Amino acid sequence: MSFFISEAVAETAVAGAAAGPSMMGQLLMLGGFVLIFYFIIWRPQSQRAKAHKELVGGITKGDEVVTSGGILGKVTKVSDEFVTLQVADNVELNFQKVAIGAALPKGTIKAI
Repeated sequence: MSFFISEAVAETAVAGAAAGPSMMGQLLMLGGFVLIFYFIIWRPQSQRAKAHKELVGGITKGDEVVTSGGILGKVTKVSDEFVTLQVADNVELNFQKVAIGAALPKGTIKAI
């Protein structure tokens, strides 16, 4: 016995709750989310990672680069994991290769 809800209203609420989206609709929605995730998040991130890997792999002595921290320098030494940058006269700093943010055109440091 229900004091607040009549039996007719309770029966229609239960019947309406039982009918939900079809299985095909749910699969389409899931597929849509997967496509959105792929094109908005995963694919651009993998392209950026690939481009950065190529940048780091192509660093040679004499290149002018900027680190992820914003330090400009000319590469004086390259090893497997580290690069040495000349940031001023008689001032050289060692950085991990992954800290290189971008390669600059030759002569950029002199132009500044």
